[in-house]
Amino acid sequence: MITQITKGIKITVKTSFEGTFFKNYKMHFAFGYCITIENQSKDSVQLTTRHWQIFDALNRVEIVDGEGVIGKKPVIKPGESYSYNSGCLLTSPIGAMRGHFNMINFTSTRRFRVLVPTFKLHAPFALN
Repeated sequence: MITQITKGIKITVKTSFEGTFFKNYKMHFAFGYCITIENQSKDSVQLTTRHWQIFDALNRVEIVDGEGVIGKKPVIKPGESYSYNSGCLLTSPIGAMRGHFNMINFTSTRRFRVLVPTFKLHAPFALN
């Protein structure tokens, strides 16, 4: 489990290996991750957009930008948290992700960025 706090917003990431399969005549490795966003600040916030950098061991980097997370733009009140599950495909059994969420503070109306620390993705058979 990986954790980081930015401006009172705590991000926790748990990862899992989901399996392998062939797609377009290539082996792919499926990874899942659960992200919990906990508001430890005194203000309500809303997640508006996300940015991901997805790395795989074959030196490929994929950039993903989008609105909200899994189709939602959650509002998180002080002391509350929001969790969601998602995943990605890699062409190698080892990789990593990192990124950030853009948020808005409802009290100050200021926009700010919450960092998601680098988290590793690896198939259990790939590491000794």
